[in-house]
Amino acid sequence: MRQYILAIDQGTTGSTALILNGELEIVGTSSNDFPQHFPQPAWVEHDLNEVWQSVCLAAAGAIKEAGIDPGEIAGIGLTNQRETTCAWDLNGLPLARAIVWQDRRTASECVKLKGKRLEKFISHRTGLLIDPYFSATKMAWMKKYVPTVRDGLKTGTIRFGTIDSFLLYRLTGGRHATDVTNASRTMMMNLASCNWDDDLLDLFGIPRAVLPEILPTAVEYGRTRGFLNVPDGTPITGIAGDQHAALFGQACFGKGDAKCTYGTGAFALLNTGTEPIFSKNRMLTTVAWKLGSKTTYCLEGSAFIAGAAVQWVRDGLGIIESSPAIEPLAASVPDSDGVTFVPALSGMGAPHWLAEARGLITGITRRTSRAHIARATLEGVAFQVAELIAAMGKDFGKRISSLKVDGGAASNDLLMQFQSDILATKIVRSSIQETTAFGAGLQAGLGCGLWKDLDEISARWKNRGEFHPKISTARRRVELKRWNRAVCAVRLLSQ
Repeated sequence: MRQYILAIDQGTTGSTALILNGELEIVGTSSNDFPQHFPQPAWVEHDLNEVWQSVCLAAAGAIKEAGIDPGEIAGIGLTNQRETTCAWDLNGLPLARAIVWQDRRTASECVKLKGKRLEKFISHRTGLLIDPYFSATKMAWMKKYVPTVRDGLKTGTIRFGTIDSFLLYRLTGGRHATDVTNASRTMMMNLASCNWDDDLLDLFGIPRAVLPEILPTAVEYGRTRGFLNVPDGTPITGIAGDQHAALFGQACFGKGDAKCTYGTGAFALLNTGTEPIFSKNRMLTTVAWKLGSKTTYCLEGSAFIAGAAVQWVRDGLGIIESSPAIEPLAASVPDSDGVTFVPALSGMGAPHWLAEARGLITGITRRTSRAHIARATLEGVAFQVAELIAAMGKDFGKRISSLKVDGGAASNDLLMQFQSDILATKIVRSSIQETTAFGAGLQAGLGCGLWKDLDEISARWKNRGEFHPKISTARRRVELKRWNRAVCAVRLLSQ
């Protein structure tokens, strides 16, 4: 009897796989990292062969740890780094390195689009703002500058897509499809119809024929062929972009439910129900998921650098030997002693959208220590998330009183307490850290009938602790003023 789900989370720095049983319990897990490539300043690339290898190793490791027969897998769920853009041939072989969502090489093209006053038009069609973050300008750049891509477009032997599409193609031996959440992040999908928008395809010069078919959430996307020792014909029944999967994995099924995932970046999403809310505060409007014919929308705010700031403190400055070591170091001082770190190491995302912004540390004196910089790093992550939540609350018309959190940095108690303090909001930490993979697994389980509905999932969702505000309103105002001064300095320096 098939009673397990294989969930694969293909992330920015590595791939993770989980095996879930029918009780929503994780019985096997495995992760595998892969290299990042930085050929020029502000360029970030992935070798798709290395990505694929990491997925295979993670999946094989999870199956082995779970001790199950691969024939017992009822369905496979995929979740992925979203806007990262891929090109491959009809045999599934990469035509170029993938351009990662963090990559800023198309910043000048985005400036030109804004100069043509296209942002309002694009925002109305897609819910997105013009930024190098999204896939459309990445595809247009590959078309212009990568000979193998150019030749493939001429001969019709190319496939374009995000990471999920590439993985699905390789898993199935040729099925070219994507889900509505990933498509909604390309800047080429019409938010109302949930299909490719012909005007936008013409604008960016991308033929519809090379793009994947857009499908709802929790349906059969294809069946495996030649994947590890998983039997051919095993269905892939759930696909979602990582942050949408995390929203699902946090059981944020109700209008007004919100979550933040702390990974390489920090990503906050707010479920706004079946009608899209177009932001007046430079948030993004996107699809949360589509079950059957019912589309659920959300507001999203993204801080490009969160866990990556801790990695920089570790690898770039050498202040700590491991990422977890930042918490005890930061906790060794009562506060940052006025040091403020704006971690704009890859530009700034919402609500600022400053592609040219660079990181800034202010307030340094002779008394400043490693511990103060460590604490300022964690605070900088929390300040960014606080901006996102405040902006989404304004758009939603109601203050967000509770925030579910997940991701690696959500295990940091000092960070979570400061996040609660600066937001004046209850923080609820998920019992499962790998919520993105978990969410993809839940969607796959729905897609293959292992679980019947959202109510069954909600009834089994658990948290592992809460954080409540401890500082005064006056102190909170002082802290936010300190942050806002530093952000103003970043703005001036990026002009």
